Amino acid sequence: MQANLSPAPSVSEVPDRQVMTQLQESPIFREYQQAFEATTDLPLVLRHAGSFQAPLAASKKINPFCALMATSNRSCAACLQLQQKVEDSATVEPTTMECFAGLCESAVPIRTGDKVLGYLQTGQVLLHPPTEEQFQQTTRQLDEWKLDVDKQKLEKAYFGTRVITKAQYDSMLRLVAIFGQHLSALSNQIVIKESTAESPVISRARQYIADHQSEDLSLAQVARACNMSEFYFCKVFKKATGLTFTDYLARVRVETVKQLLLNPHTRISEAAFEAGFQSLSQFNRVFHRIEGESPTVHRERLHGSK
Repeated sequence: MQANLSPAPSVSEVPDRQVMTQLQESPIFREYQQAFEATTDLPLVLRHAGSFQAPLAASKKINPFCALMATSNRSCAACLQLQQKVEDSATVEPTTMECFAGLCESAVPIRTGDKVLGYLQTGQVLLHPPTEEQFQQTTRQLDEWKLDVDKQKLEKAYFGTRVITKAQYDSMLRLVAIFGQHLSALSNQIVIKESTAESPVISRARQYIADHQSEDLSLAQVARACNMSEFYFCKVFKKATGLTFTDYLARVRVETVKQLLLNPHTRISEAAFEAGFQSLSQFNRVFHRIEGESPTVHRERLHGSK
C-alpha cells in the first residue's frame, strides 16, 4: 500500500526523528487524525519517541482539565512521567495507564523491525463517571504541589471530562492500533524510497533490483547492470542508501510479501517464493528481523487466525 510521502533522503541521512517527521506530515496521517478526532471526539497525536512535549498538546481536542494542568510545571512533570511510563511499556503492543487524576492515556508504538520510532497517542478520558471523592483526592495532590489554579474552573473541567465505557475505549484504541501497523509499514517504505538527490547509477540499481527481485539475484548481476565493479558498487550503494545490497534486497522482498499477503487467499510460502526468497527458513529469519514479528503473526494481524 503506497502513501503520498515526500521523497526521503538516503537512509544514512535519515535519523529516526526524520522518518517520524515524514509520517507526521504525510496526508494519510493528517486525514486519519482529522477523521478519528471528528468521529470519537478524542485527541490523537503522532510523536517522536522520547519527546518532552506535554501529552497530546498538539491536538485541538486536548482535554480542558489537562490543558489547565499543563500550566503548572509540577503537574506537567507528572504528566511527562506518566508518558515515559507508557512509552516504557508500549514497546510491542498498545498500553493504557491512568494519571494521578484517574484519566486514561494510551500509546501505540510505531516500529520498524525491533526499533520503536514513535507513538500514536490518545486518551485523556475517564472510564467511569467522576466522583466528588476523586476530585477531592486530585485537589489534595495539587495542593501538595502548590498549584495555583482556579479551583472553580478546574472542577468544571474535571467533571466535564469525557466518560466512555472500557469496551468503547478498547474499540477506539483498536482502530488506532490498526492504523499504527500501517504507519509502521510506511516507515519501512521510507527506508527504501528513492532519494531526489540520488545519482542515476543508484536509481538504475534500484530499478534493476525491483525488476529482478523475484530471481536468484546477486550483487555481481546488479553491479554489471550498472557497469561497475562489485567492490565499487558496494561502496557507492551503501553510501547512497545506508544499507548493504543484501539488506536492501531483503527489505524490498519483505515489502513485496506484505503486499501479497493483503490477499487473504495467498499462502505465506507462495508469497515468500514469489518475492524471491530461496527458502522458508531464510524468509522467516529475514522477515522477523525487519518487521519484528513472524510472518504468521503478521498475517493474523491482517486477517485474523485461520
